[in-house]
Amino acid sequence: MKSETQKTVIAKILLYIGLTIVSLASLFPFYWMFVMATNSNEMINRTPPVMFPGDQLVINFQNVLNSIPFFQTMLNSLIVATSITVGVLLLTSIAGFAFAKLQFPGRTVLFIFILGTMMIPPQLGLIPTYFIITELGWLSDLRAIIVPGLMNAFGIFWMRQYVASAVPDEIIEAARIDGCSNFRIYWNIVVPVILPAFATLGIIVFMFVWGDYLWPLVVLQDQSSQTIQVALRSLMDDRSRDFGMILSGTFWATVPLVVVFLMFNKLFIRSIADGAVKS
Repeated sequence: MKSETQKTVIAKILLYIGLTIVSLASLFPFYWMFVMATNSNEMINRTPPVMFPGDQLVINFQNVLNSIPFFQTMLNSLIVATSITVGVLLLTSIAGFAFAKLQFPGRTVLFIFILGTMMIPPQLGLIPTYFIITELGWLSDLRAIIVPGLMNAFGIFWMRQYVASAVPDEIIEAARIDGCSNFRIYWNIVVPVILPAFATLGIIVFMFVWGDYLWPLVVLQDQSSQTIQVALRSLMDDRSRDFGMILSGTFWATVPLVVVFLMFNKLFIRSIADGAVKS
């Protein structure tokens, strides 16, 4: 008995050591980005490379502000990412509820068709979507990013699976007997249950939209309407590159992602734990 207890303790110690190593390895790129953002170009290019933060954080960030409209592009990215995230959560949760709990003709075929769109590379729709945006007069307008971003096949699949497993059919039937409409069932019964799914999908969508570069580069031609990722690219000079300035802008552009994750990480972990228990 004592031997088994010792083995369990040793296994836990090894597990925690392994988790600590993996955690540090995951955090190191962010730390390294911060180190480069706080040092001059000379210190960054030194051999061996500097491993500790310097005193150039303010200077490097001031160079960023002098080169691009940083706060304006951050605001644009925040508007785009928030609008798309809220819209996707609303539309996909309604669609997921419909596919999971409502009976209507062609439900299975339509759901399979939506899943099939996930296999189509998004780059194939770049030119047709660009022509549509041009005809609508939305070039250099944030609507050119927001409206196409509301269509999310993965979100519908995610919500459908979560609603199907988390919301019992008996509760839906009891609500119908009490005279609840489909929307009231969705709003008062389904939404409170799927909050962890909201958090998980919201984090995924927000991070994806915040880091998107190709489509904003194509349709946002005016500097005043650019998102942060497109603006950061303009910091790259063909003749010389100030890595301290570039990494300073990148570091501060990453902060909103960390804030969003910290705000919703409990619901995110709960969603993963619920899925593990159900499986």
